[in-house]
Amino acid sequence: MKFIHTSDWHLGRQFHNASLLEDQRHILQQIVDIAEREHVDAVIVAGDIYDRSVPPANAVALLDEVLDKLCHEMQLPVLMISGNHDSAQRLRFAANQLRQSGLHIMGDLGLLTTPVLLHSATAGTVQFFGLPYCDPEQVRDAFNDEASAQLKTHDQAMAYLMAQLDAARDKQLPSVVIAHCFVAGGTGCESERPLSIGGADQVSASHFSAFNYTALGHLHGPQKQGAEHIRYSGSPLKYSFSEQNQNKSISLVSIDEAGAAHVELIPLQPLRDMRIIEGELNALIAQGKTDPHSDDYLMVRLTDTHAILDPMGKLRAVYPNVLHLEKRMLQARSDNEQALQREKLRQSELSMFRDFFQQVHGNELTGEQDQALQTVIKQLHQDEANR
Repeated sequence: MKFIHTSDWHLGRQFHNASLLEDQRHILQQIVDIAEREHVDAVIVAGDIYDRSVPPANAVALLDEVLDKLCHEMQLPVLMISGNHDSAQRLRFAANQLRQSGLHIMGDLGLLTTPVLLHSATAGTVQFFGLPYCDPEQVRDAFNDEASAQLKTHDQAMAYLMAQLDAARDKQLPSVVIAHCFVAGGTGCESERPLSIGGADQVSASHFSAFNYTALGHLHGPQKQGAEHIRYSGSPLKYSFSEQNQNKSISLVSIDEAGAAHVELIPLQPLRDMRIIEGELNALIAQGKTDPHSDDYLMVRLTDTHAILDPMGKLRAVYPNVLHLEKRMLQARSDNEQALQREKLRQSELSMFRDFFQQVHGNELTGEQDQALQTVIKQLHQDEANR
């Protein structure tokens, strides 16, 4: 069986107030073309279909256009789960009816252990399980049993869910799980929305080891975690300047007669690249006049030390899609200020409040006030631990 693994389309994304819809249409057409050229049996989209829970109308129209090509014109099954950017309830509207046309929207934890069964001449029947993004609270609410009531972390919740999938799967058939999460050890970037604070969102790759292939979404760089068959496809487009050196692709997955998964990365070519350029203004303007990729989305770092009148306007005369401009000297000053701010944040709550009180009132806390503050902070920590 051969299928495409992709994720993190983020349809409707705005980047520095620029709409990326045209770029998304261009890249999704490439995915459709690859599906046709490679004669795949299915397409998997592992979450973050949209960029926000209430997507703009033109993003919904684009998704409808792409799904019509895949499901209706090409008669290809499409399996998608909801990610942390999606609204699971909105995404799975009419899911029961759409299943008849080959579109499987897997966003309901109540149907977690019900697989989609697909057939191919080479691998026979393969079972696909969809695990939409969910935090521990959502898992507790969905299952409401004694075991789920004890779940506090994302890793505990994932272990609970995967145990259910492992018990439900047919051990005689190859099995694929689709999930949207942050696997510990993964490499993230600036464009991914944190799932929680302080690393509590990370889950172990070992939870997925029993399955023949794990199609992951959330991290935007293509990568494997823990084993060759546990993979992120990455996003099809760059969504931040921190991704400028990533090579975007889709994963073409083949499962053979023995159930072994083989992965080939097929590169995607964006309509406009996203990159950072640096130098003096006049040199960059001269470069832009002959740059064959002058339409790319750019961050420009100017190294000029003197004042410049309207640098953005001058740059956009040759590079129309300059989205962000930095001056190195100002940036260095900003970096120093940020370092000082980070140093302040390393202080305890007690130390920060003592400093705050001293700056506001001009004198220090009395012994009685200090003791009262310590009692309040201790109680807050205890309440947080109990939750």
